[in-house]
Amino acid sequence: MVKPLMLLPPVIFFGLAGMFVWGMARDNPDQLPTAFAGKVAPAIALQPFDDQPEFTAADLQDGQLKLVNFWASWCAPCRVEHPNLSALADEGLSIYGVNYKDDPVKAQGFLQELGNPYAKIGADTTGRMALDWGVYGVPETFVVDGNGTVLFRFAGPVTQRVIDSQLRPLLDAQ
Repeated sequence: MVKPLMLLPPVIFFGLAGMFVWGMARDNPDQLPTAFAGKVAPAIALQPFDDQPEFTAADLQDGQLKLVNFWASWCAPCRVEHPNLSALADEGLSIYGVNYKDDPVKAQGFLQELGNPYAKIGADTTGRMALDWGVYGVPETFVVDGNGTVLFRFAGPVTQRVIDSQLRPLLDAQ
């Protein structure tokens, strides 16, 4: 006869295994959630970036879908995603850049070397805006609708796979 306490270890094991499988079966287990999805984007608090047009809060409510991209010249994945951002900008998508805790000269050199896909740009020299937006690290990209509502957040480089599987459906729906 089986004692009830003997069943406890297998029940715990299968319970934990089930939770693990359920967690791994999510749409994208690597994607970090954002508390701002469906809510108005946090405030824009940036310093001017070189002589570039300044990114302000009014830009988030211009009636058009846009990307807000946090980047830095010292960020290797930012270099990887840059051609993809340029291609999206060439399609007519407005991308607003937030240069995160970067040396201004190096950041300007980065854009001179790779091109500037940003409609407007600002410098987050202290990292305060990134904290307000819940950024874990660069690069991170947010899709924001014409009313300034955050629709989606992607942490990591925007690759062609990310564009095809996650961004394109949002862009085409607008």
